[in-house]
Amino acid sequence: MKRKQLFLLIAAIVAPQAYAEDVINLAPVVVTATKNEQNSFDLPVAIDVVEKKDIKNDQLQMLLSESLIRVPGITAQNRNNQAQDPQISSRGFGSRSAFGVRGIRVYVDGIPLTMPDGQGQPGIVDLSAIKSIEVMRGPFSALYGNSSGGVIQMLSDDAPETLEVGGTVMFGSDDTKRQVLNAAGTSENIEYLLNVSNFETDSYRDHGAGKKEAATAKFKINISEATKLTALVNWFDQKAQDPLGLTRAIAFSEPTSAGVGAVASNTRVYRSHTQVGFNLSHTFSENNAINLMTYVGTRENEQYLSLPSAPPVNANGRASEISRDFWGADLRWDNNGKLLNRPYNISLGLNYGKSKDARRDINAVNGIKRPTNIPNNTNYGLNRDEDNISTNFDQYIQGKLSVLDNVDIHAGARHTKVKLEVKDNFITGTSAIGDNSGSVEYQKTTPVIGVVWKVTPLLNLYANYGRGFETPTFIEAAYNSTAAGATPNLSLKPSESRNYELGAKAFIGDNTQANLNLFRITTEDELIISASNAGRNVYSNAGKTKRTGVELSIDSKFANNISTYFSYSLLNAKFDSDFTSTAGLVESGNRIPGTYKTQLYGEVAWKYAPLGFSTAFEGRHNSKVYVNDQNQDTAPSYTIFNLRAGFEQNLGNWRLSEYFRVENMFDKDYIGSVRIGDANNRFFEPAADRNYLLGLSANYKF
Repeated sequence: MKRKQLFLLIAAIVAPQAYAEDVINLAPVVVTATKNEQNSFDLPVAIDVVEKKDIKNDQLQMLLSESLIRVPGITAQNRNNQAQDPQISSRGFGSRSAFGVRGIRVYVDGIPLTMPDGQGQPGIVDLSAIKSIEVMRGPFSALYGNSSGGVIQMLSDDAPETLEVGGTVMFGSDDTKRQVLNAAGTSENIEYLLNVSNFETDSYRDHGAGKKEAATAKFKINISEATKLTALVNWFDQKAQDPLGLTRAIAFSEPTSAGVGAVASNTRVYRSHTQVGFNLSHTFSENNAINLMTYVGTRENEQYLSLPSAPPVNANGRASEISRDFWGADLRWDNNGKLLNRPYNISLGLNYGKSKDARRDINAVNGIKRPTNIPNNTNYGLNRDEDNISTNFDQYIQGKLSVLDNVDIHAGARHTKVKLEVKDNFITGTSAIGDNSGSVEYQKTTPVIGVVWKVTPLLNLYANYGRGFETPTFIEAAYNSTAAGATPNLSLKPSESRNYELGAKAFIGDNTQANLNLFRITTEDELIISASNAGRNVYSNAGKTKRTGVELSIDSKFANNISTYFSYSLLNAKFDSDFTSTAGLVESGNRIPGTYKTQLYGEVAWKYAPLGFSTAFEGRHNSKVYVNDQNQDTAPSYTIFNLRAGFEQNLGNWRLSEYFRVENMFDKDYIGSVRIGDANNRFFEPAADRNYLLGLSANYKF
């Protein structure tokens, strides 16, 4: 039956109406895969673009997960936990990340939000200042390194020709409030954009209140016709309580409650982040250009953890302090021309990045840090003091050759070298654990190749092969055991993947675009949680894993301003060999935890132009998901529905909008996300019940 359905689906995409000569609007231009602007329709890789209207969709525009739930192959979970980053994974890569986003490279305007060790922090970007999000699945592009899941690139708004100012206020359930002020315009040769925002919530769950202030500034200086300089500044400051995970029984009986120890230990986080990036481009001729990207930033993170199950001596918690300085640069040369009278383009580049974390772990009682200035005392608060330094130095090449009028070959390679270094400053204290300084270096060359067959102007078929390479992050390399005196785990191996993909991109008639792809990924030495206790996760390398899947999206526009969008993901992500962790035997065939076998998203939207009215009905389904490698428990499948509606008015120079959104409109009890491998079975983070959002926006054009 499944084979028959797949055949019918493929037949629909390549049906005769696809050969019509009707004029259609082609797919949005993207830059993710090649860094040279190309139409996504012509690239041999699965790429989706989330446009401004879809980012907005009458949402808070706070978390990347809000916008990515519609993208096939992407799992984006809202944890209803402001103290934790949203869980985002691509084809299962990154599904077990405890902090930040890993397995996927994250960028804003070409400037990385991912550190050299592979950990990304997308929460720095305010989505209200973003015009589009480009999502590439798989490791196809050689222009980005140290990932297997792909690339997420956010592109900030463009400045208008004349000054525009505006503001937005939002009000929602659980005393949620958000305010945004923005200004943008052009003055002579300078384009500018300013965006500031404030967000507060009491949260659906107890002990989950949060507050976040953010700002974005972008300046584009047209130095000359050939030379452009763009500067981007992102900043945020955040305070949030952490309600922790719940056991299955409590998650469904008392979903609003905080986890054991959350209140007593006052689990919470303080974060601040500032990043400045520059892009300098110069065009020498129509065939040659150069681009220099640099960035620098700082990050402060203070996280309070609860250790109720096995607390250290005279302590029921721990505070982890990380003070980060980071910087990097990328130099790229772009060339295009003809080879044997066939057009080509090629990019060659060098990339360097460095991040230094000054890390201290301090015992805490009732959420208060113990003193750290009493050496040789049993109550000594400090139990870890070290510098974690990660660096990368990469070289890459990627290009395209049109071997025939309707056949393009894309190929490239990247050599990646990543070094993790620990400088131990905690050599004396309560235990004679000695100097645990050390370092490890990883190197790998990863090739990619893809071909596009332009069957007709309305149908492209493609195939690609790519190698992926993921080093351990310092989060994963933090502990070699769950004991109080645990030292860094520098014996971890990088995981390596092989990705095979076939796909079709088609315009059906003059109103529908459909994308379909099939993939197979094999991975060796995938990083998994082998032990967890007392707030410490110990990672190790599994043997082999295998992922196979299908991804489909259909975007249609009909008469009377009716539109529909549908996406479907099928992912079989399994361990392909037996291995043993401290929790027991993990058998070949077990599903990789945190990966959903099926995900569906669909919406029907309607606009009534005379009144400026728009509305949409959304539906989302996720299958059950396993919570540990042994597959001993699951979060059940769920289906939820949302409703949004709004008005827009143009009154002279004013543009006004009012909108309303209902999430989980049928008040479904479900688990929004899971914490993989929790030692105390506190796997579950319940999603909010029926909740509301009201927004009002005003924009004035001078």
